[in-house]
Amino acid sequence: MIQDILQLQQRHEEFIKKICKTEKVYGLENQIGFATLDSANYEDENGKSMPVMCFWSDRNGARACAKDKWKSYEPSEIQLAEFIEEWCVGMYNEGLLAGTDFDENKLGNEIDALELLLEIATELQSQNKELQFKKFENLSDLEEQIREILE
Repeated sequence: MIQDILQLQQRHEEFIKKICKTEKVYGLENQIGFATLDSANYEDENGKSMPVMCFWSDRNGARACAKDKWKSYEPSEIQLAEFIEEWCVGMYNEGLLAGTDFDENKLGNEIDALELLLEIATELQSQNKELQFKKFENLSDLEEQIREILE
């Protein structure tokens, strides 16, 4: 069990590094929308499993999960700046968790969308990368505003 948790955390850390390097994130999409599943770890205030929207650091990882209930889904590329500004903020506002690099058994790391955003910002800074945002002046502005929300 502990080894499984450590493995999921390691995959999550690799997800962060890879998406910051490539500046691309992948989801699974069909005509209805993007792939989600029920959280294995988190419940809402009513005791229901929270929804998790799943993302991958590469197209092949996403494609490998397009089976069973996700067999009608195809990998969809999202630019990292858009993922940060639109997706992470939107998931937070809609009460969705983010899932990172789920495997074929639908196991992966689940994280609050704004916490994920801050982890990405920290990694981008360590890689000395700056992204162009539409709604924020720069990475520091974005990070400052997110930290204010989380306080």
